[in-house]
Amino acid sequence: MKNSEIEMKLPKLDDLFSTQEQRDYEKLEKVDEIDINKITDFPNHPFKVQNDEKMQEMIKSVKEYGVIVPVIVRPKKNNTYEMISGHRRKKACELAGIKKIKCIVKNLTDDEATILMVDSNIQRDEILPSEKAIAYKMKYDAIKHQGKRNDLTSFPMETKLRTDEKIGSENGDSASQVYRYIRLTNLIPELLDEVDKKRIAFRPAVELSYLSEENQYVVLNKLEYDEVSPSLSQAIVLKKMQQEGTITEEKIEQLLDNEKPNQKDFIKIHNEKIEKYIPSRIKQAGKVEDFIIMCVQEYIKKERQRQQRELR
Repeated sequence: MKNSEIEMKLPKLDDLFSTQEQRDYEKLEKVDEIDINKITDFPNHPFKVQNDEKMQEMIKSVKEYGVIVPVIVRPKKNNTYEMISGHRRKKACELAGIKKIKCIVKNLTDDEATILMVDSNIQRDEILPSEKAIAYKMKYDAIKHQGKRNDLTSFPMETKLRTDEKIGSENGDSASQVYRYIRLTNLIPELLDEVDKKRIAFRPAVELSYLSEENQYVVLNKLEYDEVSPSLSQAIVLKKMQQEGTITEEKIEQLLDNEKPNQKDFIKIHNEKIEKYIPSRIKQAGKVEDFIIMCVQEYIKKERQRQQRELR
């Protein structure tokens, strides 16, 4: 058999270094290289792009291999584009001094672009509560808006519950959990930031979102100056007072000043480390705590006596 009759399909160099995701994209979409300066960020993009350790790893990767998976953009006016998916890859290229980036250009409506932007970023390994909250809100509003437009053309408009369920089912959350995240967008930015820092727990934060902006700032002041974080039960009481119209600054401060069980300091002592020093009769009498307190008091007394002798 002649060599000319043998057809061998060798893989392209790009195929050797690209992912299946990229190859799937290229079957459907044309990939262009676009000047980074012509690409603007998505308006109110909820996902933070930080110059952290992972970004440094991405910079190293794009320097060595380039951008393997193309970003997704949509065309705008004056030969410019808007980023849909790929803000971190774009930032890595900017920091690496790379001028152009591989892009898939999609013609999308505002609602379609918002939904795709959220879906492309929401599955990150690490995502802050504020990022998820704002992203869910943006997707929720986009779906609702699409529903209204479809309703004009005889398609049924999704109900609120169905929208929550749709978002939750696509992202591993229940409809009620989606609603809780969306509630967080009613927090003042400073309190939402405290949720990201884990100084306020998620569920209390949801309840605090029902407070007026003015009352939320009262809570923030208590958190900043007295380092008092509301418990879930306290946040529920505050929400109820807000709804009943009985809430005041004084009541907020008084409620938050009440010590919560999880705010009390506990000293942990391993039994095996101290048990051998406790007489059996003390254990049998059930007076171990009294015995330890007495020992501590005696230690403090002797320590003071020692300090007084040194001063003489």
